[in-house]
Amino acid sequence: MPTSDLSPLAAPPGTAQIGVTGLAVMGRNLARNLARNGYRVAVHNRTAARTRALVDDFGHEGAFVPAESTADLVASLERPRRLVVMVQAGAPTDAVVDELAGLLEPGDILIDGGNAHYDDTRRREQAMRAQGIHFVGMGVSGGEEGALHGPSLMPGCSDEAYAALAPLLETIAADTPDGTPAVAHIGADGAGHFVKMVHNGIEYADMQLIAEAYDLLRHVAGASPAAIARTFRTWNAGRLDSYLMQITAEVLDHTDTATGRPFVDIVDDRAGQKGTGRWTVQTALELGVPVSGIAEAVFARTVSGHTALREAARGLPGPARTELHPHDAERFTAQVEQALYASKVIAYAQGWHMIRTASQAYGWEIDPGAVARIWRAGSIVRAAFLDRIADAYCREPALAGLLADKTFAAEISEAQSAWRTVVATAARSGVPAPGFAAALAYYDALRADRLPAALIQGQRDFFGAHTYGRTDREGAFHTRWAEDRAEQRA
Repeated sequence: MPTSDLSPLAAPPGTAQIGVTGLAVMGRNLARNLARNGYRVAVHNRTAARTRALVDDFGHEGAFVPAESTADLVASLERPRRLVVMVQAGAPTDAVVDELAGLLEPGDILIDGGNAHYDDTRRREQAMRAQGIHFVGMGVSGGEEGALHGPSLMPGCSDEAYAALAPLLETIAADTPDGTPAVAHIGADGAGHFVKMVHNGIEYADMQLIAEAYDLLRHVAGASPAAIARTFRTWNAGRLDSYLMQITAEVLDHTDTATGRPFVDIVDDRAGQKGTGRWTVQTALELGVPVSGIAEAVFARTVSGHTALREAARGLPGPARTELHPHDAERFTAQVEQALYASKVIAYAQGWHMIRTASQAYGWEIDPGAVARIWRAGSIVRAAFLDRIADAYCREPALAGLLADKTFAAEISEAQSAWRTVVATAARSGVPAPGFAAALAYYDALRADRLPAALIQGQRDFFGAHTYGRTDREGAFHTRWAEDRAEQRA
C-alpha cells in the first residue's frame, strides 16, 4: 500500500490528511481533536449547514477543509485517503459506506468510528477488501469530551492499515497514566467493535452496581444523597477509584435549582439505552458465555422503562423498609463497599471471558492486557482497577479468567462475607439488588464442586432423549426411563 507522511501539516497546501463525514457531536469533536493536533481535516455532513457551522465556530482551532459533497470530500484527501465515518449504526452506515466505496480507490482506508455491530463490521470489511480498500472498525470511548480531548481507541483492521494509521491515532488518543496512548491494534475486521461492545456492556454493569450501592445506602443505611456523595468520594480515593464513581458523586451532590431538592429525587427513574448493552448479552448467548452481571444491568434498565407494569405492581406486599441504627449503618456501609468491589470484579471478569472466547472463535488474537491498558484513559470505564487487570494478564497472558489470578481471588475471598450480608440484607429489606446477587451467584457457581446441571441433564434425557455424560466413564448415555422404571417395580 502506498504510504505518505502523516505528521501534522506535512501534506501539500490544499490537501487534507484525513477526512471526517458525519458531524454530530462525536464526529464534530473528533474532527476538532484532529485539527487541534495539527492535521489538515476535510469535513463533510449530509446537511451542509452543519459543515459550515463547524468551520465558522471552530475554524480558529486548526486547518479544516469543508466539503459540500462526498465527491468533494474524497477529492480533497491525499493518497492513500484516510476517511472517518461517524454516522448512526446500521442502515445509515451502510448507505454512507456504499456511497464512499464507489469513490475510493485501492489502498485507501475507510474508518467506521461509530457504535457498529461487529458482525456488520466483518461484513463491510470483507466487501471493502474485495475492492482493495482497507476497512477499519474502530471503537471510540469517552463520549463527546473524550472525542475532543482524547478518547480510548479500539481499531480492528489489517496490520497494514494499522501501521498507516498508528501515528495519527496515537496523537489524538488519551494519554494513560504511564504516558502511553490509549490505543492498540485490537485485531482483524470486527475485533475493535466487538471489544467496544463489551466495554459498553461492562459500563452498564458498573453503573448498575454503583446505583445499587446508592439505593442500599439510601434506603437501608438511611443516608442522604449528599452523604452518599461524600462516601463515594472516599471510596474513589481507594480501590474503587474510577470515572464513574467520580461523576456519580457529582450527580448525588447536585441540588435541583428549581425545587431545592436533591437532583436525583426529581429525575424520572426510567433509564435509557442505545443498544450496545443488549448486543453484549445477545452475543454472549450466541457464544455460550455467561455474562449474568451485564445481563442483569440491561434487564434492570428494561424493567425501569415498563412504567405501566410497575404501577400495576406497586401495591404488592413486601417487607417494610426500615433504616439501620447509625452504628449498624456505618458497618453496613463498609460491607457495601466490599460487595461493590467484589461484584465489579465479577462484571469485568465476565467481560474479559467474553473477549477471550470471541478472540478464539474468530482468530483475532486479542491481547487482554492491552485492552485493560487502553481503557485506563479516555474511556467511560477508566479506573485504577484496570492497572491491576493489565498486570494480571502481564503475569500470565493465558490466564483463564480474572478469578484465576491469585490476587483477585484473595480479594474476593476476603470480601465474600460482607458481600453475602449485603445481598441477604437487600432481600430482607425489599431493595432490589440484581447486580450484586447475580455476581455472587456466578461466583458460587464457579467455585461449586457440583452444580444442579446434573439434574437438568437427567430431565432433558427423560423428556427428549437428549443423552447425558457420566462421571465414571466416557461417552453419551441414554436411560430407558419407562422400561427401567417398569423393571425396578417388577
